Amino acid sequence: MQSRRVTMTDVARAAGVSPMTVSYTYNQPDRVSDGSRAKVLRAAAELGYGGPDPKARSLRYGATRTLGVVLGEHLTYAFDDPQAVAFLAGVAEVCAERGYGLLIVPTGTGDDHADRVLAAAVDAYVVWTTTDDDPVLAAACGTRRPVVVHSGPAWPGTTVIGIDNRAAARAVGAVVFAGARRPAVLGFPLDRRRATFVEPGVDPATVGYPVTRDRLAGYRDAAAALGIDWSGVPVGVCRTNDEGEARTVLRELLAAVPDLDAVAAMSDQLALAVVREAPGVRVSGWDDSAAAREHDLTTVAQSLRDQGAACAAAALGDPTPDHRDAWHLVRRASTDGAGSTRPRGARRTSS
Repeated sequence: MQSRRVTMTDVARAAGVSPMTVSYTYNQPDRVSDGSRAKVLRAAAELGYGGPDPKARSLRYGATRTLGVVLGEHLTYAFDDPQAVAFLAGVAEVCAERGYGLLIVPTGTGDDHADRVLAAAVDAYVVWTTTDDDPVLAAACGTRRPVVVHSGPAWPGTTVIGIDNRAAARAVGAVVFAGARRPAVLGFPLDRRRATFVEPGVDPATVGYPVTRDRLAGYRDAAAALGIDWSGVPVGVCRTNDEGEARTVLRELLAAVPDLDAVAAMSDQLALAVVREAPGVRVSGWDDSAAAREHDLTTVAQSLRDQGAACAAAALGDPTPDHRDAWHLVRRASTDGAGSTRPRGARRTSS
């Protein structure tokens, strides 16, 4: 026999608050103190309560015909970062075709950011890649509306769409690290603290962001195959996908490793820092952006626009496509050898 569904009253009793406080926690969180909200959410998690019945919510909101994109970044990131722009363009394309609105919900590490997700009147969520422990993801899943996560993490009840970052990193790492004596990695944040630092041999298993974790694991695989001791490979960690910040981190890398001769960068934007700050050092990027083509960067080609469209379509009920193999390696002059230059018209690509 099916067990009885947990109700707001059950949660209120367990949390020692009124049912109205539970209702406000999910529907009008600004009316609840931090302490009461924490009690409610803790009791809800212990009882397996996923939030108000979506049928009841629909009586209040109706079908919103709006798709929410939970972006774990400052709102300006959606307009400044070239890959975020491409991803959101894909989401917007699907929304436009189907007559849906698009609501961007910017979040970060603030205590109230999960409340923004709970309060969003949307029919489904697309979540930009985040950490395994992000409470924003828990909040989205708790509404029991469809949740599609770009590139992970994979939570029960969610759909994940993205490429096989580990396999792609292994492929590009094999190219940029080949023949290198002092290779390094220039990468994305490791966890929600978003600290910037340089550290050798970062263990991928300790990383909270699945994208960063998988790419580090792939670079480590490539290093091992080439006989390079991963424990001695320095990793420069950047807070954001910003060339200016990457140049600062790269200078710290160069101070620690003056004879640095190869860098695997987790984006084309980060790779540009190497091109401008350390000309002659072998470097690879990621995304095959216009900047990669302009500067002859070896890179991993993927379409964030296609992935954004796939995430949006899946959130709105379409079958989930498999994008794990939707990438290929593009080899250009940046990994031909230290100090090498290739005429603009003589690019070499392979997949």
